[in-house]
Amino acid sequence: MKKYTRQRLILDIIQNNEVKTQSQLSEMLRDHGVDATQATISRDIKELRISKVQTDDYEYKYTVVDTVYDTLNERMEKIFKESVLSVEKSGQFCVIKTISYCATVCGQFITNSKLDNLQGMVTGIDTIFITPKNPESLDDLIEELRDMVI
Repeated sequence: MKKYTRQRLILDIIQNNEVKTQSQLSEMLRDHGVDATQATISRDIKELRISKVQTDDYEYKYTVVDTVYDTLNERMEKIFKESVLSVEKSGQFCVIKTISYCATVCGQFITNSKLDNLQGMVTGIDTIFITPKNPESLDDLIEELRDMVI
């Protein structure tokens, strides 16, 4: 069996079953006609970024780490850093100017960053308006946003 096919099967098994050990995973692979060594399974687990997480009953099981989200967020961060033209204070708001048609993606990146003092945000084509939870901390929020651009 080809590596890709075996790894796809491992992902399917882990996503659809509660797999707690490599030996349990090895048995499930054998049930599907795949005979893999412990070293091969261990290597596949590392390559596929499979981790062990604690369950509600305090045991551990394998789970697939969501690499798609990480990659997407990394791409949004790059767009954010390359698209933001300015971060300024305007009254009680923070106004961010971006390259045309980038404000929405930049706004999503800001949302994903989960800033503590962010109350709300409105994005347009090239402008983002942000209101802080605490107006007295607006300058801190602006500084935090400016640091994200660097």
